[in-house]
Amino acid sequence: MQRFAHFSLFCAYLHPIMKRNIAIFASGSGSNAENVIRYFKNNRLLAVQLVVSNKIDAFVLERAQRLDVPSVVFSKKEWESGHEILELLATYNIDFIVLAGFLLRISDSLLHVYPDKIINIHPSLLPKFGGKGMYGDKVHEAVVASGETESGITIHYINEHYDEGGVIYQATCPVLSIDTPADVAAKVHALEYAHYPRIIEEVFSAAAAIE
Repeated sequence: MQRFAHFSLFCAYLHPIMKRNIAIFASGSGSNAENVIRYFKNNRLLAVQLVVSNKIDAFVLERAQRLDVPSVVFSKKEWESGHEILELLATYNIDFIVLAGFLLRISDSLLHVYPDKIINIHPSLLPKFGGKGMYGDKVHEAVVASGETESGITIHYINEHYDEGGVIYQATCPVLSIDTPADVAAKVHALEYAHYPRIIEEVFSAAAAIE
């Protein structure tokens, strides 16, 4: 585990007690993670308290630093066991987990502790173009190659299988015959930025209200 904390744990506990805490798991650039962090910066009920990654060179770590959010990197072995990650999440009093371009399978131990409290966004209309290895530009390339006339996003709960958790929300965009994978990616990113933070807020606010 490699830690990149940007303020003390004491500071983390200064947030109002009524707030519920979110951890973001991310593997890459982190544009969705930054969008989510900014969205919840002054939220009354929910706050992003932690960014967790599996890659020490992931640009999301730099984004987290700029936004004063602590970040931690775990090895693949640590992700597979999940125990050290659970200890960290408990330290930060994490109630919910958001995946934002996170490429590893979530361990069974995390699924057990966070049932229906981990959500992901996928850059296609699942069940199309989902599953292990289908992420980022690979999805958009497959969409264009298949001749699809629309694509979009799927926000869904996480289970033990890649991209097979219950669907929460989908939004669509047209795929034109002249569109390149980069064109489709731009349309899908716009949907991600517009909808993901809002759906996170709706889902987790509702979950917090019934606990």
